Amino acid sequence: MAHDVKLACLECGAVNRVPAERIAAGPKCGVCGAQLMDGKVRELDPATLAKASRSDTIPLVVDFWAPWCGPCRQMAPQFEQAARTLKGKALFVKLNSDDNPRVSARFGVRSIPTLVKLQKGNEVARVAGARPAGQIVQFAQG
Repeated sequence: MAHDVKLACLECGAVNRVPAERIAAGPKCGVCGAQLMDGKVRELDPATLAKASRSDTIPLVVDFWAPWCGPCRQMAPQFEQAARTLKGKALFVKLNSDDNPRVSARFGVRSIPTLVKLQKGNEVARVAGARPAGQIVQFAQG
């Protein structure tokens, strides 16, 4: 028997239950109709990040970054490529650490870029520094 996957909509914040076998079919939010697993990177606010990190049962990879950070800007296309590669298997989001210092402090982010992998409400992995897409994919799958 297949299990359901819980996904927070990154547009409206509603939590959706999706049968695991339908993840690849491109499920949409039952409230706002937004794509739940479209392979795109989303910039999140702290409230949506908190909801997604608590409720999502698939990996949520968070890139803590800042607009002035050269390595962050260099890694952005690599992060986007990794998101496309793992479409339907992980969600990729960004959080501006300058705009959200409390969230960065809560996660103990000391340097940027920092990638944090969350699953079922828990941090399961972390890595600091810019990475190529292949290493980001390995990090998200590991």
